[in-house]
Amino acid sequence: MTNPLTTAEKPPVTKHFSSQVLLWVRNDQPRSTGMDYWKHPHSGIIASSPGLLEYRQIHLAENNPGRWPVLDGVETAIPVDRKIDGVAEVTFESALSPLAGREQTAKAYADEINVFRRTLMYLGPPGTSRWYDVAPGHPTGSRAMLYLRRREDEGSIAFHKFLKKQLVPALVATGVLTELRTQVFLPWSEKLWDTPHVAHDNPASEHLHASVIVGFSDDAARDAFFTEGAAAGLASVLAPSVSAVHAYDVEAALTFVRDSQILPHYEQ
Repeated sequence: MTNPLTTAEKPPVTKHFSSQVLLWVRNDQPRSTGMDYWKHPHSGIIASSPGLLEYRQIHLAENNPGRWPVLDGVETAIPVDRKIDGVAEVTFESALSPLAGREQTAKAYADEINVFRRTLMYLGPPGTSRWYDVAPGHPTGSRAMLYLRRREDEGSIAFHKFLKKQLVPALVATGVLTELRTQVFLPWSEKLWDTPHVAHDNPASEHLHASVIVGFSDDAARDAFFTEGAAAGLASVLAPSVSAVHAYDVEAALTFVRDSQILPHYEQ
């Protein structure tokens, strides 16, 4: 698949207010048991929260050592003890929506211990979750999720500009993407999602500052992106601003709420 946009064109973009909860399933039971419980019944608690524009579960593949090609001075291998199992991607209708969903949030707090051993919430300011329409009419059959950590000498404002003005155009210019979502994060705080009896350890050296979801026509196209030069070709863009790129293969992206409507069955 070749992206119909030329390098001179800017893809249409919609701006949103989103959060991501990074999830590690309990390790005292089979991983599949936790992933299935997250899919159902835990999903029903989140989906029933008022004020959601979209709710997706990003199920990450179990074998994820880090797909990004080796890059000098940048951590591309995902540390085994920090390897994420999945991500709850929640997009709100407005900045006030989290207040409307407090009752369901309390239920989610109580249920987390049944499935997760660690959870970390990252929240972006309103309007900084951006969905780019990079390939209208082309379905997405495969995805990867990238988490970025900025360099210590890179300020947050400069990092936001890097993501929007440099990395996004470079990714679009590869011509292979069918989906592109980016999100920058506010400074992490345990108070954002302090669920009981679940770990929230997150040393400053492990903090993340942005996420990028990239979609492809199929797994072969995704693999080619990482192994045939497209990802490696972004080295000069990434190296000055980024100290870590953790690239995960996505096993499934399940949508439970779309356009503010709870779906009768999740969609991939």
